[in-house]
Amino acid sequence: MSLWCLEVEFWSSWPRCLGALPRQQSSQRFAPHWILLYRLAFPLLPFFRESLSTSTWRLAQDQTRDTQLITVDEKLDITTLTGVPDEHIKTRKVHIFVPARNAMQSGANNTKKWKMEFDNRERWENPLMGWASTADPLSNMVLTFSTKEDAIAFAEKNGWSYDVEEKKMTKPKSKSYGANFSWNKRTRVSTK
Repeated sequence: MSLWCLEVEFWSSWPRCLGALPRQQSSQRFAPHWILLYRLAFPLLPFFRESLSTSTWRLAQDQTRDTQLITVDEKLDITTLTGVPDEHIKTRKVHIFVPARNAMQSGANNTKKWKMEFDNRERWENPLMGWASTADPLSNMVLTFSTKEDAIAFAEKNGWSYDVEEKKMTKPKSKSYGANFSWNKRTRVSTK
């Protein structure tokens, strides 16, 4: 349905709505508002129709054109904007790694994301109760990233030195149940 059909349908439905009311109420209450709305909106409708058609044409032209991303060569440093004290920026080292699979479970879903944790600062211990404590606000914070490059970029952006522990890829060994009963390997030891 074109925009012109919508205009005609909209303006033709107004008198029908007003006709449902008694003649005296419709002329007193709604007719002045309807005329005012018509006088204000009607001159603008061709403008909206033209801008809509040109914007869709521009959108179609932009989709056919090749788009390129803008890359910035200079390093982004947000340390002055974050409000973090200098002692937590210049002297901190972060450790970027992929956590190991939990030995208690067989699932490997925990090993898909990269983690970033901070180095441990000195802790003090309460001599009476043995409680350990620290004044380091970043000691218990662990950040999660989907890729190693995202974690490195975040550390560089915040001015932290970083240490990356590469992901250990283990080769899956081909195993079969029949190998337990192989005639040339001593895989099953008798108890006698």
